[in-house]
Amino acid sequence: MTIDKTLKVRRGATSNRSVLTRAERLERLKETDRWQEGQSPLGLPKVRVRKLSMKKKKKKTKEDEEGAAAGGAAAPAAGGGKAAASAKK
Repeated sequence: MTIDKTLKVRRGATSNRSVLTRAERLERLKETDRWQEGQSPLGLPKVRVRKLSMKKKKKKTKEDEEGAAAGGAAAPAAGGGKAAASAKK
């Protein structure tokens, strides 16, 4: 018998599968206390497969970079002045 293409692992790359094996379904059902040892593994309830989607990072514009650089340079200068003032006391 052949393996379904959704269950194959291609060259070590893992992807989200829409199909779980019976053992994986039993593990998930045990975690949620929907299945106990001794029950029949046939006729299992459905288990939802969550697909994770990564949010795309926003690209920084030139204005944002200039504002961050100007704000970052001003903050250490202000902090240095406080340290110098406390050292004089």
